Order: sequence, then structure tokens, then C-alpha cells
Amino acid sequence: MPYLPHGRRRLGRTDVTVPPLGLGCAPLGNLYRPLTEDRAQQTVRAALDTGVRHFDTAPHYGLGLSEERLGRALAGRDRASYVLSTKVGLRLRPLAPGEAVDGQGYTATPPRARVRDLTRDGIRRTLDASLDRLGVPAVDIVYLHDVEGRAAEVYASGFPALAELRAQGVVGAIGVGMNHSGPLARFVADLDVDVVLCAGRWTLLDQPAFDDLLPVCVRRGTSVVVGGVYNSGLLADPSPGAPYDYAPAPTALVERARRLGAVCAEFGVPLKAAALRFPFGHPAVAGALVGAASPEEARENAELFTYDIPDALWHALADRGLLAPGLPLPTADPGARP
Repeated sequence: MPYLPHGRRRLGRTDVTVPPLGLGCAPLGNLYRPLTEDRAQQTVRAALDTGVRHFDTAPHYGLGLSEERLGRALAGRDRASYVLSTKVGLRLRPLAPGEAVDGQGYTATPPRARVRDLTRDGIRRTLDASLDRLGVPAVDIVYLHDVEGRAAEVYASGFPALAELRAQGVVGAIGVGMNHSGPLARFVADLDVDVVLCAGRWTLLDQPAFDDLLPVCVRRGTSVVVGGVYNSGLLADPSPGAPYDYAPAPTALVERARRLGAVCAEFGVPLKAAALRFPFGHPAVAGALVGAASPEEARENAELFTYDIPDALWHALADRGLLAPGLPLPTADPGARP
């Protein structure tokens, strides 16, 4: 299926559909740096103004702060007018007396702690708490969050709990989200997964999902939502010290990202625009989530997403060895823009 700016795609065999561009809401939880309440609200409103109608959050993001801020920003809007996803597997609890906050990259967070919990009761309690923070009666999509290395718990209780919620109509689509495509592929092969959130492994820079995850998703009819299209920031600004997978990028990857950017510049295309468009070359991809920490970034994401990219750019990247042979390439869409 070609890239469609206006098209919505169905997740697996569910009735849930998503637009191609969504807002990743980790920055609303003060990822790396504090964001004022007003700035957070402005960011969500700017995304809405550009037409974004898919919002993804998680208890992990700022120890619930992202969910709380997103809920306040969406308050009063028709719940049926947007798609909302959150995650389970990390339950939040109040801090014990004298216990320090472990922000894990998030700053100025509420006084809470994370508890890994993939039990049936834990899944339900985590989702109920998320609904309270979001101020909504239901979400559309629920993912098991970062469950690599916990396959036994996923099979025994985590995924059955989600499947039960889906069967009861509590959620519309269920899946797994993580930064590793290999474990995602195994879960898709073994379980009735509607959608996976694959972060950083199907990008202009890094494509291991092409060999393990994407083929099994096509075979099983599982949809893919892509996160981390900038590989933590390296494709946004390929300079020495830029982050890759939340750590300083190796020199070789920085150089590769700079070469990608140089070819994009030859065609007058920003590297970020190419990074946003690239994942949609594969038919399993239903949408992409991109974070924003300001209204300016939210508006820029929308502008870059509809950038006019000639097919010749992708072929040039392939011809120069910057894209592996056989990768599906996006196609230009001459249709209307949002």
C-alpha cells in the first residue's frame, strides 16, 4: 500500500484505524528536560491543529505525568475523534517514606515508582490507573511495554490478560511495544497480536525489522506502528555526540547519518522529512509516532511529513549503498496535502 497522507489504516483485523502521523507523548513527561504545563498543553493543541488524531503515551513516561498532561489537553474533546494508546507492564505506586524518585531519564516527575507487573491483576490495575490519569473511559490500543527478556510472563499472564480485555470490548486493539524487533517477531508469530509498536528498528538508518519482524507481520496480518524514526535524535541532527538508542552514537553511525543527509540535500529534501517518510515503503506499516516537546516541533513534524519527496531520492540512496538492496521504497504521493 502506498504512502497516503490522508489515509487511515486498520490495525490487524480490528475495527481500530489510525492516521499515518501520530504524536509520541514521552516528551510531555519531561523527558531529559522539564516542560512547563502551559508548554505541554500548547504542544498537544498545536498537534491537533495540524490534524494529528493519534496520541501515544505510557505510565513509564514521566511516572504518569505524560498521561496526566495528555488527558488535560484532550479534555472536552469528542472521545471518538482521536485514537489513544497507552501501555501496561509497568505499574506505578507511591514512593515509600525516604525513597528517592528514579526518573530513568525523566525529570521533575511525580513521587512515584515503577513496578514490573505482568500479572492479570497487575495489567488491569495498571490500565485502570491510566484511564484515571487520562480522564477517559477507554483507550483504543494497549501495548505490553518493553517486555524483552520476559517472554515467560508474557505468555503465561501478560498477553492473556490483554486478550481478555479485547474480548470484553474494553480495548479495541492489543499488542507489544519495544526497541527490539527480534522478540517482537516471536510474539507476533506465537500470539494473536493486532499491532506492534517497533521503535528504532525500521528507520532510514537502521532496518533489522525488515528481516525478522516485518515478514511475520505480513504473514500474520499484524500491523506495525513505527516509533523512533529519528533513532533517538541522530537522524534529526547527525553531529558528534548525537544520541542513538538513548546513548551517544558511535562515530560510524554518525558518519552514515551525515552521508544520508548529504544525499537528501542534493534533492532539496530535509533529512528529517526523509526519515519520516521512509517507513511507509513497507505494506505492514500503519502509522508513525513522532515526539514533540514544543508547539513549534509539533508543527514542524506535520510540515515535514507532507514534504514533496521525489522517488529519485530513494533510488539514489540505494545506488550509493546507503539503503540495502531489496528494501521496499516509499513512493511519491501527488495527491492532496492536509
